[in-house]
Amino acid sequence: MALDGAFLFAVKKELMQLIDGRIEKIHQPSREEIIISIRTRQGSKKLYISANAGSARVHITEKNVDNPQTPPMFCMLLRKRLGNGRLVNIRQDGLERILFFDFECVNEIGDVVMITLACEIMGRCSNLIIIGNDGKIIDSIKRVDGEMSRERMVLPAMKYTFPPKNDRLNFLEAEQEQITIKLRENGSAELSKALIRVFEGISPVLAREWTFFAGRGTYLDGNIEGDALDRLLFIIKRTREQLINGECCFNVASNKDGMLKDFSFIRLSQFGNLMYTKEIPSASELLDYFYSERDNAIRTKQRANDLFRLLVNLIDRTERRISVQREELSACADKDYFRLCGDLISANIYRIEKGDNKVVVENFYSENCQQIEIKLDVRKTPSQNAQHYYSEYKKAVTAEKKLSEQISRGEEELQYLDSVFDSLTRATSENDIIQLRLELREQGYIKSANGRTKPPKALPPIEYRSSDGFTIFVGRNNYQNDKLSLKFAAKNDIWLHTQTITGSHVIIVTDGMNPPDRTLEEAAIIASVNSKGRDSNLVPVDYCLAKYVKKPSGAKPGKVIFTNYKTVFVKPDNEIEKKLKVII
Repeated sequence: MALDGAFLFAVKKELMQLIDGRIEKIHQPSREEIIISIRTRQGSKKLYISANAGSARVHITEKNVDNPQTPPMFCMLLRKRLGNGRLVNIRQDGLERILFFDFECVNEIGDVVMITLACEIMGRCSNLIIIGNDGKIIDSIKRVDGEMSRERMVLPAMKYTFPPKNDRLNFLEAEQEQITIKLRENGSAELSKALIRVFEGISPVLAREWTFFAGRGTYLDGNIEGDALDRLLFIIKRTREQLINGECCFNVASNKDGMLKDFSFIRLSQFGNLMYTKEIPSASELLDYFYSERDNAIRTKQRANDLFRLLVNLIDRTERRISVQREELSACADKDYFRLCGDLISANIYRIEKGDNKVVVENFYSENCQQIEIKLDVRKTPSQNAQHYYSEYKKAVTAEKKLSEQISRGEEELQYLDSVFDSLTRATSENDIIQLRLELREQGYIKSANGRTKPPKALPPIEYRSSDGFTIFVGRNNYQNDKLSLKFAAKNDIWLHTQTITGSHVIIVTDGMNPPDRTLEEAAIIASVNSKGRDSNLVPVDYCLAKYVKKPSGAKPGKVIFTNYKTVFVKPDNEIEKKLKVII
């Protein structure tokens, strides 16, 4: 993992500004993350700690994260033990991926005690452990019993012990001779893998960067010697000086699609032209930047799992119902045959006797009066057989009308559910999920909860600013789409929506001016990104003046009709969308 012990060393140097600060607030946004607000001489700082297997980290954050209305038990325990505590020290054992935060606190009887938070950043074994003054575990964010691990248990009242570790060198202290000897012991291994075995606290990306510098892009193994060995020892020494002196160059690497791939505290050259690198001012800002979007997506998905399941089931049920109705409607295609049989039986009633099981008559409706065989019910008279066919005809006509209406309503319902599902996939906060939950409740898809608390105030529409300075608004859900398009937008504002694709309503605030083509194109790109077609290569986007947008009577939320429109084709571009977004 990129957040290795060496990177954690750089993080620790940044966190030293928190020393002597006092705890103001403690929150637990999700099961495996904690945010501690610490008041320092420089102002209030937020210490973010995550024990999530895929994104474990600790750093100062500027992000605002939604917190649950009821704090979890571990959060309550932290508040009880650490409330108003003073941070007196931050420790790291060599380059191990563990930071210890020592807090001077006051217990229930007024005695001053030392409480330590051990932040273990170790992939799937990551944990946050509260250690008492006696060195025993008070509790942890993830308890580990004997069934989960035979080597090390983490349970309340047990003595805190360090995780098992190998005998490896700390490159901040190791001599050149020690490094060379250790490398020789791993001579057959590829150099980057040998470096990981030799040194503690270095990630594969750092080992590869050292190898790239030493070999100038060629293959090397642990039996390195000559100029290559000199270059390796030089880059290790330079990295050591950068870390100790606080002269790191924090870099993040992303592919050509903008997907973040890796990061380091030194400049990355190993990827060449395959990836882009971006320099970030500090370690905390880098970690915030790298993990925030992915964490938001994971957090939102966890809180919206029940809604996803509900919508998937509703969509599947509606699709199956429509499929059955269409099969029944196709059976109504024979209605004209029933009427024909009734007419021909009535016209030839004198030729039919009760008890006949069929009759062959001329079809005077056809051009050549071709003969047709009609089945009869032997229990009925000829007149009753004719009435039976007329009755079947009327049933088919009625069924066709009803089924057509039901299929139309079902398709509208399917389109609505699809729009809610799309909004849910783009939800970025708990507030967004709550608003979608309320919408489904008001539409009758979720039962009303008795005694439920008052929901939070809905967030405003998402705001963008075009390159030409025009304000662009995007609805977060169907209710907001209706309000934005039908109440907020002025008649000469421009309304946009992806053509035949579920998505948000987009409004360009014109203030009576005529937006240039660049603003129109950027608004269309924003509409395509905020739609179900965001992963397509080319998306058609309809646009017209807001005065031409109307809502049909009785239509579902978000459903509108519009006229006098034009269509523009754009390629969804997440980078442009992010660049134009107004951060509040």
